[in-house]
Amino acid sequence: MKKLCQLLCLMLIAALLLPATALGDQQYFLDSDKREITEEELWQWDRESLGFMFNEIFARHGFTFDVGGKFYNWFNSQPWYQQTPKVSDQEAYRLTTRLEWKNYETIKKVTNEMVAAGHPYRRPAGSKLKSWIDFQPPGNWSLTGFEYVKTSGNQSLPVYSAPSTAAWRGANGKASVSTNGAVWAAGWENGWLLVFYEVNNGGLRVGYVDGTALRNKISLNTQLTFARTPVSVMENCSLTDDPLQSGTTITRLGAGSTVTYLTTVTNQNGVVWDYVETTVNGQAVRGYVRAGSLDVPTEEAPDLSGYYNN
Repeated sequence: MKKLCQLLCLMLIAALLLPATALGDQQYFLDSDKREITEEELWQWDRESLGFMFNEIFARHGFTFDVGGKFYNWFNSQPWYQQTPKVSDQEAYRLTTRLEWKNYETIKKVTNEMVAAGHPYRRPAGSKLKSWIDFQPPGNWSLTGFEYVKTSGNQSLPVYSAPSTAAWRGANGKASVSTNGAVWAAGWENGWLLVFYEVNNGGLRVGYVDGTALRNKISLNTQLTFARTPVSVMENCSLTDDPLQSGTTITRLGAGSTVTYLTTVTNQNGVVWDYVETTVNGQAVRGYVRAGSLDVPTEEAPDLSGYYNN
């Protein structure tokens, strides 16, 4: 535990020493508002990455994304993103410059050509294609959307896989988190706090604690939102509550079964995981499966023809 605390201190010091631009301008194409993007360079990427590229153009102008979706969760986690709810979709589109709009049209054109050509949606294992995950810097035990939180000590809180005391509970029904150790949290869902923490075997666990059991109020006020989309499992895969370290299996999901897709996250090694909900022996259980195992609907560029007015 002492070693873990020292590690967290070093991480904090390193973050404070980074230039402001490294934290405030974390984008995929830092200059997509300053130069023309070519079709040739776009073909070096997987198709999913192009979705982040064109949405970044509108995110710079405060575009509001569908709540709970992949883009909503990602851009809301970026320090440079400032959502502008009062700006309508068409107004947000019209805020783009001529250069940004030209880059959007180029990305849209290449995206459509990729779909027709069967270009990979996500980078296949061993592929030389670039991917948006290349732009997520590795860290120690990081997971999209989670941050270190301070809690009052000397508490041992039950942890459930989903936000309910009736949900599945790891460690043979005894999973719990000690507030004397480091706790990372993503936000709240109906009074439950989604956290991850270290377990005795050296792995980590993601789960929910009842917020009413916390002795002190933590500073994190984020309310969690998820897509909640029924999807099919395309291949046999493992469901885990540890997408950061051990990947310990909760249960196996069979090809052809159906689960509820919640969101997509990335860990410290750049591995992409889909967060889902299903049932095990009648109990609700949430966990992570490797991206690519589910028939998650792809998110393509919207049809914005006629919106540009600069």
